Amino acid sequence: MPPHLWRPVAQGLAALLTLLAMAWALSLQRAVGLNLYPQQFFAAILALALPLAFLSLPARRGVEREAVPYLDVALAIAAFVAIGYVAWHYSRLVLLIFSRPAEIWGPGLVILILTLEALRRATGWALVVIILVFLLYALFGDALPGRLQGRAQSWQLLAGYMALDANGMLGLPISVAATVVVAFIFFGTLLAITGGSTFFTDAAMLGMGRFRGGSMKIAVLASGLFGSISGSAVANVVGTGVVTIPMIKRDGYPGHKAAAIEAVASTGGQLMPPVMGAAAFLMAEFLAVPYSEIVLAALVPALLYYVALFIQADMEAAKLGIRAVPADQIPDRKTVLRGLHFLLAFAVLIYLLFWQRYQPERAALWAAGVLVLTSLAIGYRGARPALTALVGALSRCGLAVVEIILISAAAGIVIGVLNVTGLSFNLTYALVQIGGGSAPLLLFLSALVCIVLGMGLPTLGVYVLLAALVAPALIEVGISPIGAHLYVLYFGMMSMITPPIALAAFAAASIAKAPAMATGWAAMRFGWSAYVIPVLFVASPTLLMIGEVGDIALAIVTATLGVWLVSCALAGYFSGPLKPMMRVGFAMAGLAALIPAAAFDGALLTDIGGIALGVAFMAVDILRNRQAEVRV
Repeated sequence: MPPHLWRPVAQGLAALLTLLAMAWALSLQRAVGLNLYPQQFFAAILALALPLAFLSLPARRGVEREAVPYLDVALAIAAFVAIGYVAWHYSRLVLLIFSRPAEIWGPGLVILILTLEALRRATGWALVVIILVFLLYALFGDALPGRLQGRAQSWQLLAGYMALDANGMLGLPISVAATVVVAFIFFGTLLAITGGSTFFTDAAMLGMGRFRGGSMKIAVLASGLFGSISGSAVANVVGTGVVTIPMIKRDGYPGHKAAAIEAVASTGGQLMPPVMGAAAFLMAEFLAVPYSEIVLAALVPALLYYVALFIQADMEAAKLGIRAVPADQIPDRKTVLRGLHFLLAFAVLIYLLFWQRYQPERAALWAAGVLVLTSLAIGYRGARPALTALVGALSRCGLAVVEIILISAAAGIVIGVLNVTGLSFNLTYALVQIGGGSAPLLLFLSALVCIVLGMGLPTLGVYVLLAALVAPALIEVGISPIGAHLYVLYFGMMSMITPPIALAAFAAASIAKAPAMATGWAAMRFGWSAYVIPVLFVASPTLLMIGEVGDIALAIVTATLGVWLVSCALAGYFSGPLKPMMRVGFAMAGLAALIPAAAFDGALLTDIGGIALGVAFMAVDILRNRQAEVRV
């Protein structure tokens, strides 16, 4: 199929995908008296996304093509027909899943296979192989010994369940992608078309251009503030990442690192008071304590998380030699001030989210409308967007979200396997039995279970599930209730940046056009503190602002220094590049300083030793680099 035929079709499908998502976000189907299952809508989105994938993504990744092979056209048609059939007849078919008729497993098998093939084209083999392993477990889980033994399912039931059930491909992950993600990607697309991205780049240069790594630091700050309100790490990535990731890349950072920093900053927003992705309110209800107590307890760990990320951003900038922007390249202040009208759209977004409690997707669409109006009325740098460009934003948005929708469908398969085989509950039961009365072992096993169970779920879903299944086991071995609940929330949210199903990292990678798995591994490194700090605050509640004032102050000071030292070790830079042994020394000193003095008897000595060693290593590195400069 030549370009003049397939491109208009692809653009039409992409625009239709965006319009359908917008209509659902605005509840237009109810306005016209159309009552639909949410899964019918998700199926319709997938029915548009899969054909788009086969039309726009070549079978061999990295190969440019003009004409689309007729095999890919056939696959696109097959995907549209199979999923369209499911969407149209969903209300009848959903009742027959466990009866396993051919009209269920036939389309289900087609959808499953074509989704995996489209996913391979979009992200490569790694994610596909992981999904296949989960599917094999669902088919043959009864052959495994012990507590990991699962309920084996027939392939007919599995195909129908994955394609139609609300716990499968049409479940929570794709619900976020098809609503929140599409709305925020559309908002970001409009920002690029109207000149908003240019304004924020200019503002970043004006505000932070005289400092190294300024764009990355702005991304950390903005994503942390917005993420607390958004209630979804993925929504935060697409909401702020469409602006910050291109800005970071223009500074000279590799694409996967730019995406990783945005993913980590966005995920941390769910841990940052006062809103914590709405989990703070629910946690107060679970624990029957004042909301202010939750906010106070969560504050220091969240700040340490962002301190670690901010330091790594600064060290990465120094290591890569990204210096301050030359003065002649920093935009004029008056020019930047003329673009302040772009902030009105963000003000509307935050007002609707925080005060009016709008759903994120609806708030994003209202903000997009404000953005269009102010841009047409005022413009930026003497230019206003053309109406044709604004209409073209529909298809640009649809094409941009295809990969995220495919990844979300894949995450739904993993969640479906966990549910249909009983693996999630087997893991929880095994956790309690194996952990027994050993708190360290139970903490380690709980962290693994939280990461697995948190895959693909929005913040509230993660917290509710883990608070019910894992937190009680931690409380039984003597961990404070608030520490146990924050612990499971932290590790549940780390599923967003921990491969294999790192939804936030993968969403950022698609925006940055960077490898998904490389972004996930980089995100784990940038977000290292979230894997360590929860262990520390369950060992000593001083980091949760519980205890004597002096003990709390000492814990905060030593933890801050510890975070600084370890972050420098991971970045491989302090006053200059760190040699391997120096990196090890920085890391050991930092970890020792991180341990709160009240964690165990003698922990004060580890604090003193860590601080002393850390200061010594810092001094040695500064002297070494000054001597090197003198010799030069």
